[in-house]
Amino acid sequence: MYKQRIDEFIDSRREEMLRDLEMLVRIDSRAGEAAEGKPFGEGPAEALAAAQELMEKYGLRTTNYDNYVVTGDLSDQEKGLDILAHLDVVPVTDDWTVTQPFEPKIVDGRIYGRGTADDKGPAIAALYAIRAVRELGIPMKKSVRLILGSDEECGSGDLKHYYSIEQEAPYTFTPDADFPVINIEKGRLEGEIVAEFSNGLQLPGVVSLTSGDKANVVPQKAHFVVAGLDETVIAETAAQLGGQIGVSFCVKAADEKEAEGFGPEVPVISVDVRGQAAHASTPQEGKNALTAALRLISELPLAVDEGQQALDALNELFPYEDTCARALGVACEEEHSGALTMCFSILSYTPQRMSGTFDARLPIGCTAENTRQPIADRLAEHGITLKDTPMVHPHCVPGDSDFVKILLESYERYTGIKGEPLSTGGGTYVHNLERGVAFGCMTPEVDNHMHGDDEFMVIDTLIMSAKIFADAIVRICNELD
Repeated sequence: MYKQRIDEFIDSRREEMLRDLEMLVRIDSRAGEAAEGKPFGEGPAEALAAAQELMEKYGLRTTNYDNYVVTGDLSDQEKGLDILAHLDVVPVTDDWTVTQPFEPKIVDGRIYGRGTADDKGPAIAALYAIRAVRELGIPMKKSVRLILGSDEECGSGDLKHYYSIEQEAPYTFTPDADFPVINIEKGRLEGEIVAEFSNGLQLPGVVSLTSGDKANVVPQKAHFVVAGLDETVIAETAAQLGGQIGVSFCVKAADEKEAEGFGPEVPVISVDVRGQAAHASTPQEGKNALTAALRLISELPLAVDEGQQALDALNELFPYEDTCARALGVACEEEHSGALTMCFSILSYTPQRMSGTFDARLPIGCTAENTRQPIADRLAEHGITLKDTPMVHPHCVPGDSDFVKILLESYERYTGIKGEPLSTGGGTYVHNLERGVAFGCMTPEVDNHMHGDDEFMVIDTLIMSAKIFADAIVRICNELD
């Protein structure tokens, strides 16, 4: 009965919505150095101030929580729903082609700029949804609060502060992922491993190995140095393996610094490995340069010292083809949340010591007892220690709950597409909220280049999202207890 009024309101403010988004995108809100009253730096604080001014302009009752979070309430009624978005953005490169990251530009029905998709565009859509409900005077039994954070990309310290003061709403959604609804998020074990070796390097052997710099990314590159083995042997083995697994190996004489300490009679060879990066939650979509390097090393005729034994063990426990932790003995799958995935993402090795990190995404049913402890035990068998890092447990809001059903119905009302609740291996802004789900604004058929160069939001999707959110707000705040 109110759908036509919401549609007309949002459509009539299309240009105004885009101007507000452009204003926010122009603010470089990457994390910066903390300062007095600005816990995440100048840019995030500036974005919060600008958003608070917008919310006040449109009649919301605002509160600033020490420049961690700003909120805007529809009314002073009992709160029925929180909408949780963020204004901080990820780093940028110099490789943008359509426009510069903080210079928004509209081209062919898309608005380009850092944050247009993640998450300033969705935040504006949520703001305009609440504005529509307010200015249209739609009767509401409960209020809705828009929560805008400033540290989602770097650990969500903003929410830790906010929820130390405020209680979670009866229901929460974040427009920081995909339509139709993500109600299940896998857990995560970011495991840090270490080992030390006492007998030093024996020739021929690996002098060093480095790969990866982020735990949640399949490493695209690896580099290692071998001393005491003929270049031809390494090159032939690398060529054969590269053809098998689709990873490239560049074998050449090491530079002077890498060869330092070895006499002219000892060949010192460097190997650069290039695979394909992917998110650690979908390791099967990448080509892991680190595990490819371990595979090659294991096939070379090298001396068996303590360090080499550890490298061989890593190749055995994290084999190149295994992205489900079968070799570690913890592979599992759950009907709704899918399979456990494993990404060995960081390693630094010398003949004296090695340290590394793996990223496991855990379906419902995984616990410290049936996942973390067996991994630790398998590593310990080879003299490798798994540090006592905490495990993030899986998150689930039942797909048959009235809350999820309403969100799906609002999505279906505007798209005409039958929606089903989804599971993700990645974590969203609501992972630690008991009654939180992700709801928009991405659509499966569009790659918005989120976190990449030339990030954009399809303008029609942004407008549709505002309408969907308004519809859901009215229903949740009037129909759910």
